[in-house]
Amino acid sequence: MTAAGEAFADGDAGARSAQPRQFIVTVYGLYARADGGWLSVASLIALLADLDIDEPAVRSSISRLKRRGILVAERRGGAAGYALSDEGLAVLREGDERIFRRERSTLAEGWLLAVFSVPESERNKRHVLRSQLTRLGFGTAAPGVWIAPAHLHEATAAMLRQQDLDGYADLFRADHVAFGDVARKMRQWWDLDELERQYTAFLDDHEPVGKRWRGPGEGREAFVDYVRVLTSWRRLPYLDPGLPVELLPADWVGTRAADLFFALRERLEAGARAYVS
Repeated sequence: MTAAGEAFADGDAGARSAQPRQFIVTVYGLYARADGGWLSVASLIALLADLDIDEPAVRSSISRLKRRGILVAERRGGAAGYALSDEGLAVLREGDERIFRRERSTLAEGWLLAVFSVPESERNKRHVLRSQLTRLGFGTAAPGVWIAPAHLHEATAAMLRQQDLDGYADLFRADHVAFGDVARKMRQWWDLDELERQYTAFLDDHEPVGKRWRGPGEGREAFVDYVRVLTSWRRLPYLDPGLPVELLPADWVGTRAADLFFALRERLEAGARAYVS
């Protein structure tokens, strides 16, 4: 995985454990791209202060994001600031498709299989390949055979080309025709217990916010709550790549978590953007 990809995906981004750099990535993703991917240092410090993050922590996190190739220093109109790198912009674009996708896959759409073989002499490439497939939300069906909902084929092919790994892997569209209970196998391919824990933690953190905002929000509070809820949410669609609803429990906690996130997005997004502007 590239350093930029790691910075976007690393850590447990729950509201209680998110790091300043994760909030900075959220703020850039939401508000910087309309201005060419740039924010002044002064603006960023002011916005992060609303999230109770002090100036030294902001500056330290900016430096780390710069080292990882996500931000590049740039002055505009005499003001010091940072712009998103090309790689940072690409990762954010990919993230939009995952984070704001409401639909789940269906069994009728089938599966995507990634089959790879990497020589022992190039084990570092094997590590990168496994890390990238994990980041995209693949489960492991068998050694060297990874599985994901079929809608991930374009993102997976793009990743393999970008990382120069396309010579080590083949992608297949597939249906499960026999044998065994696919719903039971899902728990072997993905850690559904861990997914349930993370969805439950998201609900514990943000259901009080949903009760507080019954209608459109505005001002500083809308900005703070929206950035926090999005920072908590944006990792979950990578852990759960839209697994088919037919194979999940009827009371799947991920459905309630998604309902809460999209309801809060509808109520808070406009007011938060107006506050930032």
